[in-house]
Amino acid sequence: MLFSELGLGPDVLRAIEDKGYTQPTPIQEQAIPWVLQGRDVLGCAQTGTGKTAGFTLPMITMLASGRARARMPRSLILEPTRELAAQVSESFETYGKYHKLSMALLIGGENFSEQVKKLDRGVDVLIATPGRLIDLFERGNIMLNDIKVFVIDEADRMLDMGFIPDIERIVSKLPKSRQTLFFSATMPPEIRRLADAFLSTPQEVTVAPPASPAETVTQAMALVHDVDKRKALRHLLNTEEVKNAFIFCNRKRDIAVLQKSLERHGFNVGALHGDMVQSKRTETLDLFKKGEISLLVCSDVAARGIDVQGLSHVFNFDVPLTPDDYVHRIGRTGRAGKQGRAFMLATPDDTKLVGNITRLIKREIPMIAIDGLETAEFGDEDARPRRGGRGGASAGAGRGRPEPRARAPREERPAREERPAREERPVREERPVREERSARDDRPVREERQPRESLAAAEARRNSEPRRDRDRGGDRRRRRDDDDDDASVIGFGDHMPAFMLRSARPRPAPESIVEAADQGQEG
Repeated sequence: MLFSELGLGPDVLRAIEDKGYTQPTPIQEQAIPWVLQGRDVLGCAQTGTGKTAGFTLPMITMLASGRARARMPRSLILEPTRELAAQVSESFETYGKYHKLSMALLIGGENFSEQVKKLDRGVDVLIATPGRLIDLFERGNIMLNDIKVFVIDEADRMLDMGFIPDIERIVSKLPKSRQTLFFSATMPPEIRRLADAFLSTPQEVTVAPPASPAETVTQAMALVHDVDKRKALRHLLNTEEVKNAFIFCNRKRDIAVLQKSLERHGFNVGALHGDMVQSKRTETLDLFKKGEISLLVCSDVAARGIDVQGLSHVFNFDVPLTPDDYVHRIGRTGRAGKQGRAFMLATPDDTKLVGNITRLIKREIPMIAIDGLETAEFGDEDARPRRGGRGGASAGAGRGRPEPRARAPREERPAREERPAREERPVREERPVREERSARDDRPVREERQPRESLAAAEARRNSEPRRDRDRGGDRRRRRDDDDDDASVIGFGDHMPAFMLRSARPRPAPESIVEAADQGQEG
């Protein structure tokens, strides 16, 4: 079948001819007629089969008539990543160049004001990531009640990135009388549930087993020790005829380390991951497409939607944590019927991850050896991984794998010599019993205290004493007379403070004070 038989408009067919395409892919052949009829479509096909053109070509034909109003786009396409959104916008520019359709790209990392200006002028096609679309909607810069065609692309990736609640919120703002196109590379139960909720009597289109790699990709795997992975990668880059290649890592911090390592060995390499600013990501990807960078160390952000013409190789420096990611990674090569090669470096800790991949793709990945490096062996299926974040270890990579390496028996330890019995310590001699103290009756009996004089008598006697005798002494206490031991006692005890003695005696009359002073001068 030819594109001219699908019912597309003449201007779209003209743009397709300019690209050199004449025959549609299976997903395009089956999906385009249903989209042109206005039916909801549920499309499931492996990556690299042309799903993007499967909905962009009929949308351009349908939107050719009509005009968009300010802040009210006529169609909406949701993409999980900025790179995939940019890829779809390029597809609209390529196939819609003979149309006067307006388009806006709403992604993070770009200036708000420029995006708002495009929305104010009115757009026919709105391509957005969920987060930026919600931001502009909450600011009142966009209205979604005039959407005629709604597209959810890479729905399984949306699920992996946690965008499903945002998508449900966006769908609640859309009109019910719309056409919905739902495309995904895999169809897990959660995606099926969303499709049933969003679509109305959809036409399901499945052209290939879900999550199956293309037949045009040659796969191979090398099993090495973790410390030899960089050396194994350099060996493959030097021995293979690598025109350009993606090198995938699981962790962002490993991307920078691997990039610097390859640069030190003379390779022309760049980096791409989600933490980079959008301008730097776009610049790096443009340099790679132009051929100024031949190797791109990247995360799974490059596993979807990045279509590089003639990508020769894909290297999985780390085994993907999920088997679906393996299919998407190697799907970057071998596109549009061209041949591609994909290599994966596995370690003994990746036993379970490799087993999950082989079960998903229903085939064994051929094993290769690296010259100068020892070929490792898969670990025990029940053994735990020695590194965090790599998953457990179970299910081997395939049939005919080598048996797990047996552990050498431990040497028996020599028996410990018995310690000699402790020598009996001599019994301590008993201390002699202390002599009993003498009875209390032997103690000398205290002399009985003589009765104290009355308070009145003590005050009279104190008033008759000279003043200097009363105030003498640093501790301000009365001086005792040798012939009277109890002369200082007034109230209680022999140690009465001086201030109490002063406060206790009455203030002498003026005459008595004069007399006391005269007596002191005479003395």
